[in-house]
Amino acid sequence: MSVFDIITLLGGLAMFLYGMRLMGDSLKEGSSGTLKVAMEKLTGSPVRAFVLGVAVTALIQSSTATIVITSGLVAAGILTLHQSLGVVIGANVGTTVTGQIIRLLDIDSSAAVWLQLFRPSTLAPVALVIGIILIMFVNYKNSKNIGSIAMGFGILFSGLLNMTGAVDSLADSGAFNAILAGLGKSPVVGYLSGAGVAFVLQSSSATIGILQAFSMSGLLTFKAIYAVIVGIYLGDCVTTSIVCSIGAKAEARRVGIVNILFNLSETVLVLVAVTVLHRVGLLDSLWDSAVHSGTIANTNTIFNLGCAILLFPMLPVYEKLSYKLVRSAPIAPGPYQEKLLELSPTFFSTPALALNSCYDALHAMFSAAVGNLEAAYRQLRAFDAAKAKEIAAQEDAVDALADGVGNYLVQLSPHIKLDNQVRILDQYYKLVVEFERLGDHAMNIAEIAEQMHAQALRFSDTATAELRVIRQLIGRILGHAEAAFLKRDGEAAAHIEPLEEVVDDMVASLKEFHINRLREGKCSVDAGTYYLNLLAEIERISDVCSNIGISTLTRMHPDLANRTHEYASALHRGNDEKFNAEYHAAHDEFFARLRDADAAQTSLFD
Repeated sequence: MSVFDIITLLGGLAMFLYGMRLMGDSLKEGSSGTLKVAMEKLTGSPVRAFVLGVAVTALIQSSTATIVITSGLVAAGILTLHQSLGVVIGANVGTTVTGQIIRLLDIDSSAAVWLQLFRPSTLAPVALVIGIILIMFVNYKNSKNIGSIAMGFGILFSGLLNMTGAVDSLADSGAFNAILAGLGKSPVVGYLSGAGVAFVLQSSSATIGILQAFSMSGLLTFKAIYAVIVGIYLGDCVTTSIVCSIGAKAEARRVGIVNILFNLSETVLVLVAVTVLHRVGLLDSLWDSAVHSGTIANTNTIFNLGCAILLFPMLPVYEKLSYKLVRSAPIAPGPYQEKLLELSPTFFSTPALALNSCYDALHAMFSAAVGNLEAAYRQLRAFDAAKAKEIAAQEDAVDALADGVGNYLVQLSPHIKLDNQVRILDQYYKLVVEFERLGDHAMNIAEIAEQMHAQALRFSDTATAELRVIRQLIGRILGHAEAAFLKRDGEAAAHIEPLEEVVDDMVASLKEFHINRLREGKCSVDAGTYYLNLLAEIERISDVCSNIGISTLTRMHPDLANRTHEYASALHRGNDEKFNAEYHAAHDEFFARLRDADAAQTSLFD
C-alpha cells in the first residue's frame, strides 16, 4: 500500500459522491413539481403511499430527499402525517435500487457481449459523452438538466472504477486486511462504522456503494457486512430527521421521528433475526463466504423489504408515538395561513419545490389584491363600513404574505444554483413588491370612498360613466397580468404595454374633461379632488401591471434583464409594429366608449 493508492481511493470516492449528488439533484429539479402532484393524489391509502415512496426514491436516488419533500408537504398541510407514513417506509425500500444499479460492477469480461454493454467501464464514458453533448450542443427546455443527470451517472461510475482499482492495490496491505477483518470480529464496531459513515455522508445509498466497491477486494464476508448495513440505516435516518427539523413545524418533525422509529425497529429486527438464523445454522454457508457487490445489494434489499412488510402494521403505533414525542405549538389564525405554512425551510434542499411554494403564495397574494380592488370599487358606489373593515383585514393579509414570501426568498437564495431558478427567484423578488403595491392601491381607493362618504360627496353621472370605461380597460390589463404570471404567458405579457399606454392617454383626457366640467360648474371642487386622486391610483395600477408583464418577459428572455427601460421606451416610441397595431386598436375601442360616456347613465359597476 502506498500513499498514491490512498489518494486514488479518496479521489474515486470524491467522484462517486459528487456524481451521486449531481445525478440526484438534477433528477429532483427535473421532477419535483410532478412528484408534488403525485404525492398529493396517490397517498390515499398506506399501500399506495408505500409504492409511491419506493418509486419516488428509486427515481431521485435519495431517501432523504423523498422524506424531506414529504415532511415539507405535511408541514404545508398538503399531506397529513397519516398519509406520509407509507411514503416514509417506501423511501427506505426505494433507496436499495441504487445498490442494485451499482452491482453492475460484478459483470466481468467473460459475460455475453450484450451484457458487457452494461459494465461500468462502458456505461461511464457513454453517459459522460451523452451528458456533455446535451449540455453544450443541444438547446431545448430540459437538455441541460437531462445532461446533468447523464453526467452525474457517468461520474458516479467513473468514481466507482477508481475506487475499485485502488481497493485492488490495497488488498495486499496487511493494515487494510486487518480493518476489514475487524468488522467481522465485532458486529458492534461494524454497526457503529456504518452509522458513522452514513451520518457523515448523509446518504445510505452512497455508503452502500462504498461498501460494494470495497467488496471487490474479495476480503469482505457476510459476517463483516450485515451489521455495517444495519448501522447505515440508523446514520441515514438521523441525518434525515435533522434536515426535517430545521426551522420546521411540529408536523414536519414528526415525519422525521417516524423515520427514526421505523429504522430503530428495523435494526432490532434484523440483528435479532440474523443472530437467531446464525445460531440455528441456517447461515453457515454464507457466514464466512466472501461477498461481492451483488450480494451486498441483495442483502440490503432483503433487509429493507422484509422489514417493511413485517413492520407495516406498526404504522399506527409510530404515528401515535410521534405525537407524544413532538408536541404541537399553537398556530396563529389568519387568512392564507396555509400558504405561509407551505413556505417551509425543509424545501431548501429541493429548490424547485420551494419556488413552487412561493408561486402558490404569490398567486394567493395577487388574487387577494385584485379582490380588494373589486371591493374598493364597490365602495365608491355604495359605501359599507363593515366592508371597509374587511378590505383593511384583506390588506393586512396581503402584507403578511408579502413579508412571508420576501423573507423566504432571502433564505432560499443561497440554495439556488441553476440559471433558470435564479431567473425565477429574481422575478419573484420583483413580484412581491408589485403585488403588495397592487394591494396598497386598492386600499387607497377604499379610503377615497370612505372619505367621500364621510363628506356626502358623489361623482357626476358623466364622471361615473367615464370611470366605468377606464375600469373596463384596467380589468382587461389585470386579466393579461394574471395570465402572464400564472401561465408564464409571454403573449399575454406583451398585450399589457399597449393597453398601459392607452390608460395613460385616457387619464390625460379624463383630467382635461374634468377641468372643463369644473369651468362649467358641473362638478364640485371637493369631489373633483377625489376624482383626480382616483385617476392617479388607476394609472399606477396599470404601471404595476406593466411591471408584472415585463418581469415575465425578462424571465423568458434573460437578455432583457439589463435593458427593460430601453425596451419599454422603444415600444412607446412606436418602434414595434405589433405594439402599434394593438395600441391603436385598443385606443380606438376605448375612446369610442368614452365618447359615448355622456349618454351612459348606467352605474359604475354594471
